[in-house]
Amino acid sequence: MRPSPAEIVRTLVAGHLPALAHLARTPGPQQVRHATDPQGRVLLLVPVPGDLATALTPPTGDTDVATVLDVLDLPPTAGAPSLGRAWLSGWAEPLDGDEARQAAMDFAAVRPTGDLLDVGSRFALHRFAVSEARWERAGATRLIDPQAYAKAEPDPLHAAEADLVADLADHHAEQVAAHLRRQLKLSGAESPRVVRIDRYGLTVAYGRPGAARRARVSFGRPVADVDELSRLLHPMLCPRQAAA
Repeated sequence: MRPSPAEIVRTLVAGHLPALAHLARTPGPQQVRHATDPQGRVLLLVPVPGDLATALTPPTGDTDVATVLDVLDLPPTAGAPSLGRAWLSGWAEPLDGDEARQAAMDFAAVRPTGDLLDVGSRFALHRFAVSEARWERAGATRLIDPQAYAKAEPDPLHAAEADLVADLADHHAEQVAAHLRRQLKLSGAESPRVVRIDRYGLTVAYGRPGAARRARVSFGRPVADVDELSRLLHPMLCPRQAAA
């Protein structure tokens, strides 16, 4: 079991990673704070006045601006495979009134910040529905159906993944290695370690220096949150307690 391409793109753009915005009539990309709402629409939190606010101001007679969001994955640890890069295209429009208030709540659910309290004065929110989605990985680019993207759910573990991987390495390395050796039928000389975690399972790196290999250990079911993951991993981390 692995995340689908639509789920990977939805996870990358959820709002936990840095992003760049490429805007019509604007040279070069601009850093932007972003999140996605429950429908997968992109929300941009923009200081006003400023260069980004100016770039997102549509020309006279228009109501929106062609926008591309560019998000590159940041693997949680050295040796971890990258999820690649997501590109979302659409037409950004400024929000006000009830729409801006709802968008601020949607943004805060993913990426809380006190600046949302100043939407309408020092900050503005812009939003665009995704008209085109692309997933770039290992030199290949794949088009993602916008409806499949909208229906997909971002991975609930992604925001905490780096901390989870670090905790397993720092506090449970011996138990994890012993469990993975049994699961993967590895020799005692192998040193398997978890390098990525998602709702469907673990990505494991093992092998001697210069000959590293990777394997996948799937969960029996997708996990809903970090608490469920902790319960699922308990027998691996505390085998004696689990046996008792």
